[in-house]
Amino acid sequence: MLSMYPAIFFHEKDGGYSVVFPDLNHLSTCGDTFQEAMEMAVDCLAGYLYTMEMDGEPVPAPTPIEQVNPHAEEDPDDPYADADILVNMVSVDVPEYAKQHFTKSVKKTLSIPQWMNDLAISKKINFSKVLQQALLKELNIKST
Repeated sequence: MLSMYPAIFFHEKDGGYSVVFPDLNHLSTCGDTFQEAMEMAVDCLAGYLYTMEMDGEPVPAPTPIEQVNPHAEEDPDDPYADADILVNMVSVDVPEYAKQHFTKSVKKTLSIPQWMNDLAISKKINFSKVLQQALLKELNIKST
């Protein structure tokens, strides 16, 4: 499912971009170019929404883009306060993004006694599954 949130892009005088998501506790990121800022915004949005989901927190509804006040995020003491401002929608398929970036499997090497290995193999135990289940329990994380 595609998630879409308005983001405020500030084109800084030094050429970089700052990005703020007003609906998501003023979540922010940045990039040296607009392209990089957009990529960082997608990553930031996906990570934030994924974490909220994993923590069981309610996800706020996005504000319609035409109702976003881009000047509400400006800091009058910021030397870049008069930067060019653009409000743009940032979208991401959080489950798909998480599969590619957050839940990618990594290979681990571990050691167990030979007798335990032999017995587990004879019982067709899936080592990866057992380790993942044990880590979820040890880390007090609910499996989804």
